[in-house]
Amino acid sequence: MIGCPTDARVVTKDTHIRFITRLLVAIYLIEAGLLLVVAPWTLWWWQNFFADVAGLRPIMASGVVRGAVVLAGLVTTLAGVSDLRDVIFGRLAGRVSSEGRQTPDA
Repeated sequence: MIGCPTDARVVTKDTHIRFITRLLVAIYLIEAGLLLVVAPWTLWWWQNFFADVAGLRPIMASGVVRGAVVLAGLVTTLAGVSDLRDVIFGRLAGRVSSEGRQTPDA
């Protein structure tokens, strides 16, 4: 019978772990991407170990390298936002489809 407590969707522990893992990965991608977008234009870009390596400072000063890092950051951020959207709206869509499904009477 539809609407009985016995046919409620059972959410397993694995489902919660999978959701939390995907959520944390999406948040990480957004954070890392935003860091890559901002870092080339801050003082931190020059005050790191790799800037002191011989011959690397002129390469790091290049606008092309800075732009490539920013582009990588934008791609990473967009991947994180897309994954976050899939996690949140995919979970909501899963709830709607499971609620709208009719089970045959036995």
